[in-house]
Amino acid sequence: MAADRHINYFELQKASALPGCPLCRIISDRAERYIDNLLFEHVSDRGFRKAHRDAGGFCAFHSRKLLSFRDGLAVAILGRDILEDRIAHFKKRKPWRPAGQCPICAEKDRIEHEYLGFLAGCGGAEADEQDLINAFTSSEGLCAPHYGALLSSFKKIPPWLAEFEEQKFAALKERTDRFIELSAYGRQDEFRRLSEKDQLVWKELAAALRGNAAP
Repeated sequence: MAADRHINYFELQKASALPGCPLCRIISDRAERYIDNLLFEHVSDRGFRKAHRDAGGFCAFHSRKLLSFRDGLAVAILGRDILEDRIAHFKKRKPWRPAGQCPICAEKDRIEHEYLGFLAGCGGAEADEQDLINAFTSSEGLCAPHYGALLSSFKKIPPWLAEFEEQKFAALKERTDRFIELSAYGRQDEFRRLSEKDQLVWKELAAALRGNAAP
């Protein structure tokens, strides 16, 4: 097993044992580590500074996220670059239109594609893949955004994965239909007989549709 395959395998297996979309969890965790590393290591990297400046800095969400890392010097150095550009455009009375993508968003996109590709290639042909398949099919599976991204990014996906995801979403729709039906006036007794999980299916639906990863 190649080193990257080894890492992806065990990260997916570990994330599958926890609540929520496994890929959302991996992306969120890896993004946190990426921010921590970039503030510590990349502020003096000219290539990173240029990419950051071309992007006009970080997006609004990740700019706010920086405040929780308590590295004021790194944030000030990176922010000064953007402020200099903003001041220059103010003086010229020209609109400010950065051309790049937030570096953290770009890293999240890279991680997403990497793990979706790993899942797309997990057909169960290798003996060790079955353990991962068993773990993944015992999880909540991919959220709708990540399953949609998988389908749009790869022409072929393993039959086990398509069957698992589509049955999962079909079952969620049936439970949502039942929740809506029994929420009608006069059906309170029937509603109360639903399991606690089915009484809160609307929360599960919301998470499945939006995913759990931060923007």
